[in-house]
Amino acid sequence: MIGLVIVLFFFVSNFDIRVCGVRIENIPNFQVLEMHVKSAEFVTSAVKPDQYPEARLPEIAFAGRSNVGKSSLINTLVNRKHLVKTSSTPGRTRLINFFIVNQAFYLVDLPGYGYAKVPAAVKKKWGPMIEGYLKGRSSLQAVTLIMDIRRLPQVEERNFIDWLNLYHIPVIPVLTKADKLSKNKRNKQVRLITAALEVDRDQLTLFSAKSRLGKEQLWEIIETLVTRTPQEELQDGIR
Repeated sequence: MIGLVIVLFFFVSNFDIRVCGVRIENIPNFQVLEMHVKSAEFVTSAVKPDQYPEARLPEIAFAGRSNVGKSSLINTLVNRKHLVKTSSTPGRTRLINFFIVNQAFYLVDLPGYGYAKVPAAVKKKWGPMIEGYLKGRSSLQAVTLIMDIRRLPQVEERNFIDWLNLYHIPVIPVLTKADKLSKNKRNKQVRLITAALEVDRDQLTLFSAKSRLGKEQLWEIIETLVTRTPQEELQDGIR
């Protein structure tokens, strides 16, 4: 077992973020319209595959450090204040949580990594639990990797992206808390982060739960993924 997320010990030499299963510059230029969320409900929490919902609907997973605003992002997407519980103590999400949207697809909240004030024994279980989900979930369409725009990506983020690329799992990189910086500082951080991740600027989505910046753009990507046909998945190399 590789011990994903908490510590990853390998790199993939060809570092290449894939969004929606293809390079982002190849994504069709859809009109940006906000997804109409008719319903969003918590379904279940799980630690092992036999506790997951049946893999009959597409899934988008959300991962990131434990203080990047992951819960607030999901709540903002679905227009719910308390669908995903937020906490003043980072790292409270210890299970894989499944939420169904419009009875059509799942948003999956993965435990946060880094800085979490939880027992070491619990942390040790997270890697295999998350790795097992990511490697074995046939209905998984992509992982939204959430990063705080005020912080440069660390080895955990680069390793996580490398690992996802290795298993042909598309990545949606999102920079949260964009409202915390001035426009000039925001642009500077974006330049530093694109250099650190070796990606183009248009591969990153800037997001703010407060101003809702990036909400429509992120929904556009997610909607493209969850409506993709099996034939399109094969063509774009999704496992």
